[in-house]
Amino acid sequence: MNPAPSDKPDPRPLVASLCGTFLKAEMQSIYRQVTSLRRHRTVVFTEKVERRRMFPFEPLVVMEKQVRPRLRGNFLLRFWYKYLVRQWPPPRPIQRQVKPYHPYNLPALLEQWQVDAAHVYYGHKAVKYLPMLRAWGGPFVVSFHGVDVVKYSEEEGEGEERASLREVFEEAGLVLARSKSLLERLRQLGCPPDKLRLNRTPIPMDDLPWQVRQAPADGAWRLVQACRLIPKKGLFTALEALAMVVPEFPGLRYSICGTGPLENELRTRIVELKLEPHVHLRGWLDQAELRREYADAHAFLHPSELTGEQDQEGVPNSMLEAMATGLPVLATWHGGIPEAVEHEADGLLAPEKSPRQLAELLRRLLREPGLLPRLSQNAALSVRANYGLRSAVEALEDCYETVIRRHSAEK
Repeated sequence: MNPAPSDKPDPRPLVASLCGTFLKAEMQSIYRQVTSLRRHRTVVFTEKVERRRMFPFEPLVVMEKQVRPRLRGNFLLRFWYKYLVRQWPPPRPIQRQVKPYHPYNLPALLEQWQVDAAHVYYGHKAVKYLPMLRAWGGPFVVSFHGVDVVKYSEEEGEGEERASLREVFEEAGLVLARSKSLLERLRQLGCPPDKLRLNRTPIPMDDLPWQVRQAPADGAWRLVQACRLIPKKGLFTALEALAMVVPEFPGLRYSICGTGPLENELRTRIVELKLEPHVHLRGWLDQAELRREYADAHAFLHPSELTGEQDQEGVPNSMLEAMATGLPVLATWHGGIPEAVEHEADGLLAPEKSPRQLAELLRRLLREPGLLPRLSQNAALSVRANYGLRSAVEALEDCYETVIRRHSAEK
């Protein structure tokens, strides 16, 4: 049973957070947003629920699938084409839909809960829900996160999917993205620039104590990367760079935290490069285990790269969390990474898909006295200045207020 709206008076506007799944493990930033609103209330509408223990939230409403109504036929036309002129199937439609059909009861839920605005997470979901949002008639914002931009960037010309996306741009109150690079790609896809807003990844700094890292006296350097094991994370580039560095630094260790489709291929490549003593695939870790990995490490490795399918990073959450603990970043000039990492200030950046240049940066970090503590301190300070949870949620709530106010003025 879906919960009923609360009768308790609360003057704050109500925002419906729309998610296809609430919530996948890699979507922690969405959870932080919906649980951190202050000026607005929120209810989550979702198609299905996952990891409820990991992401407890109320009110959480599972949208109900709707049965498509049977089409009503025209008996006279049916008789005419089938028995008199003997044209079957008929040359034109002779059935009609009696009432509008939507795959979910979303319009009714939005009305029932007296929602003031909706926030659709992921662009492809906004395309899917647009007819239902249109039937409701209220204001909405849509946020893009990376892979959903890629989906539409791949399509050539003005196909049906691209046309549907343009309808979302036209009807959305505001369009949000996690990085400036993603905002630019949305502009290229046809979103009006005046609708675009930066929606930074919120990081809860209070839960991330930090320390300045120092070079290990015994040479036991520790690198860590936390990500899904997918092509855009640059994992094979990292392995090849590591193979170039370990002859000089045999105590170097690299922990990869995460799961994904490349796991078997990574294991094979580790053996081929003779890196078994140096690389550890840690699998999926919960937050407490991941924090321990960060605490034991000296730097965070994340050499992201553009894939053949044009998949691009925004600003990786795990990278920001690592920086917040004082880990400097070795990464690439890719996607939104340079927006968070300033080369030579709080990290070191190499070109994409260049193991040799990444190896050179790694050697610099391991060789140069004083470089590690300087980058470490700056990483912790810069991410706090730019990606704090409170400032990110405040900016999001400003977007909600904007679309609600505009909608009220247009009535």
